[in-house]
Amino acid sequence: FVVTSQFQRTEFDLSVTHIPMLERRNWFIYLLYVHREYDECKAVIKEQLQESHGRCEYAVYVQALIFRLEGKIQESLELFQTCSILNPRSADNLKQVARSLFLLGKHKAAIEVYNEAAKLDEKDWEISHNVGVCYMYLKHFNKARDQLNNALKMNRHDLTYMMLGKIHLLEGETEKAIEVYKKAIEFSPENTDLLTKLGLIYLQLGDYQKAFEHLGKALTYDQGNYKATLAAGSMMQAHGDYEVALSKYRAVASSMPESPPLWNNIGMCFFGKKKYVAAISCLKRANYLAPFDWKILYNLGLVHLTMQQYASAFHFLSAAINFQSKMGELYMLLAVALTNLEDIENAKRSYECNPLVNLNYAVLLFNHGDKKGALCQYQEMEKKVIALKESSTLDFDPEMVEVAQKMGTALQVGESQAWTKPAKESKSKQRAAPSGKSASMQQPLGSNQALGQAMSSAAGYGKSMQLPPGAGASTPLAKPPSLPLEPEPGSEPGPEETSAPAEAEEQRQEKHKSRQAAE
Repeated sequence: FVVTSQFQRTEFDLSVTHIPMLERRNWFIYLLYVHREYDECKAVIKEQLQESHGRCEYAVYVQALIFRLEGKIQESLELFQTCSILNPRSADNLKQVARSLFLLGKHKAAIEVYNEAAKLDEKDWEISHNVGVCYMYLKHFNKARDQLNNALKMNRHDLTYMMLGKIHLLEGETEKAIEVYKKAIEFSPENTDLLTKLGLIYLQLGDYQKAFEHLGKALTYDQGNYKATLAAGSMMQAHGDYEVALSKYRAVASSMPESPPLWNNIGMCFFGKKKYVAAISCLKRANYLAPFDWKILYNLGLVHLTMQQYASAFHFLSAAINFQSKMGELYMLLAVALTNLEDIENAKRSYECNPLVNLNYAVLLFNHGDKKGALCQYQEMEKKVIALKESSTLDFDPEMVEVAQKMGTALQVGESQAWTKPAKESKSKQRAAPSGKSASMQQPLGSNQALGQAMSSAAGYGKSMQLPPGAGASTPLAKPPSLPLEPEPGSEPGPEETSAPAEAEEQRQEKHKSRQAAE
């Protein structure tokens, strides 16, 4: 600090004497944290905790934030718990404890802590928002909607609208999701994320005019919005205008060169233009960036089938089946590849191994009054199920089992021996198994002796010393706020995947051609 007069120097010195020992370095810790000088910040925090014997709440709080940024979630949780012991009246401390629990996947425990924080601050919209997100992960969608609506009543925020619309989409209520996003756009008309999201929903519904309208608005406000640009390009690609789509993708490639959907769509553009070598090159780059994306593997198998490279097609299609075993078209294309490889036995198995084809066919025939044909398909489906159970330990989808049992009751075939319930029992046992470690088994911090001392002395300090009213308010520094929770990118499949419309359209257009070419 530059002091220009003796009077200012004296005034500054007097103010320093009024700062308590526990907080006199808080201003320096705050500056170092804001400027992201974390190593120096840790050193100052260590000195502060050594002088205060681990009782400086602000130093422990900032150290916990740094641990979280470094990915040490368990350590940050323990330090935030220390802060809540040092200052049990702070809702911010409890909110940070709950956020760490959320990041560790302990959503029920996070909800309990958020409820305790709500008792200290009943008008905090962020608490209701975060509780709603936790309920969404627990698949309690009714409770999640109630909490998010409550948050909107307290204070309207774009992120809350986004989460509420996402819940409606997860429940299959597309119209309600559209209404939520419309209200959000009325509240925040220049939010490009909301405009892009609504445009993608219209794109999936096939309403290209409204999709183009909302995506165009998003690009008007932000020309560098790669999601809107990628969606607009996929819309052009779906209509066969590959040159315009590629020009859009070139703009995205400069800003997001590591996007798997981008290279997947570029590859399918070249496939539509019958430039198969370029298509394979782009699709393999997409596969390198996202090796577990079954859609990219599907497209690679399709292109190799078209080029009559059946061994490569078999490789990619079998890999796609490992990730998406319930899609009958994959088995069909795999059977085509095996047929051309002269592996007739395995080709027959590929045609016959999927019982979902027979089950859906049986439901269709039964709904149209053909009980005899439905019974024939149902029995064929049971044979496949029994064969699959004998050859492997495959767990069937619970929804498929439920539909099959209802179908058997409707056809009056008696209790089926094909459907047993080991999968459900195993899942219940897995739920009953302990998922977390006891507190005694948690690893200590160890990396910093002062932090360990802070944790050990916090409980005794909270019991032996009572802070007077207004204590801790002498420092003007505010704690960095906790942020509203939102799902991790890619954690759940959702309708916002920009590559899905183009892929689905191209797959429908080229499937028939590829079968003819392969056969």
